[in-house]
Amino acid sequence: MQRTAKTVLISGASIAGPALALWLHRYGFVPTVVERAPELRTGGYKVDIRGTAIEVCRRMGVLDEIRANSTDMRGGSYVDDAGRTIGELPADIFGGRVEEDDEIMRGELARILYDRTREDVEYVFGDSIAALAEDADGVTVTFESGTVRRFDLVVGADGLHSHTRRLAFGPEERFKRHLGAYISIFTAPNHLGLDRWETYHALPGKLVCVYSSAGETDAKNLFVFSSPEELTHDHRDVDAQKRALIDTFTGDGWEIPRLLGHAAEADDFYLDSMSLVKMDRWSNGRVVLLGDAAHCSSPASGQGTGLALIGAYVLAGELARAGGDHTVAFARYERHMRPGVEQNQKMAEGFVKEMVVASKWKIALRMFMVRTLPKTPWKNLIAKKIRDGIQAAANAVPIEDYDTGAAASTARPTVAA
Repeated sequence: MQRTAKTVLISGASIAGPALALWLHRYGFVPTVVERAPELRTGGYKVDIRGTAIEVCRRMGVLDEIRANSTDMRGGSYVDDAGRTIGELPADIFGGRVEEDDEIMRGELARILYDRTREDVEYVFGDSIAALAEDADGVTVTFESGTVRRFDLVVGADGLHSHTRRLAFGPEERFKRHLGAYISIFTAPNHLGLDRWETYHALPGKLVCVYSSAGETDAKNLFVFSSPEELTHDHRDVDAQKRALIDTFTGDGWEIPRLLGHAAEADDFYLDSMSLVKMDRWSNGRVVLLGDAAHCSSPASGQGTGLALIGAYVLAGELARAGGDHTVAFARYERHMRPGVEQNQKMAEGFVKEMVVASKWKIALRMFMVRTLPKTPWKNLIAKKIRDGIQAAANAVPIEDYDTGAAASTARPTVAA
């Protein structure tokens, strides 16, 4: 007879991991979250929460706090090399009503989820999984610190470069699909004096965006550039990443030289490929993948955070519904999520091509559209078509009701030796 799961190790304390821990605790499981970083990572870009993810956040009890920490962006503009405004777009022209689209800084969302779970969930920072040994009754996990512990299940919620996926499924190269572009994000002083405003500068094969959201004194800086081939540096080599960004944009105008100087000194610098993760299955025995580790849709889709939140809700709900029988729950989780994931991944492939355009005349055409769209009589029809497409993707995974009758536990889990 299949022994039902109770203890669950979650690798990754970004968004998917703490969200899953919240739901598992409510259903009476005992989750432990391990994170390689020495403390909670609070950097990153702004993220959208739309469609089904809005309802998931409402059921989690965090929606009001998310909205209280909204970026409250007012709009954006494109500028030329001299900093002259070419065209402007208000924030709500494509975003729709507040109820349909919330936006928050990734770090703020991570903090909210961590604060909601840290009293009920064991967090282990500064460590990671080194080896997994599964048997009929569970998984023996050896950590990089040398600690050895037993768990009923292991969840890899550790992102695009998931180490859990590598251990349980094989090398990353089997599953990662490079989309031909890179994205970099870092914080710098708000030299442009932006207030809830985005400023874009487009170049052939490149795009730069600087913005400052509500309550922020600094600015976030986003660089995107085409790269048909993947860069050869290790994804954890930050110095090599900085050199790659500087080499790519050296010689470009506008504010770029000053921003590159800040990039060299930034302590929250991020650069990675815009990629998809494509897998035939998301579970192997007692190990299952969640969020970007299972099905990264690249930052271009705008749905990565939403899919992580929804996936955590579905995975925990299916485990509760199946009484902890992972063989049943994992299959149901994947069956429920996969069609919507595939829809969003397809959308991401198209969006990457739109983010960076290859020639000056295509940039000029885009700037013409930016200038004229707000003045055209059919602007609402165009905006509605784009908005409807975004919302269709955001609702591609339907909400499920998991009425398991399980009462939330209030006791803090015992930390195993």
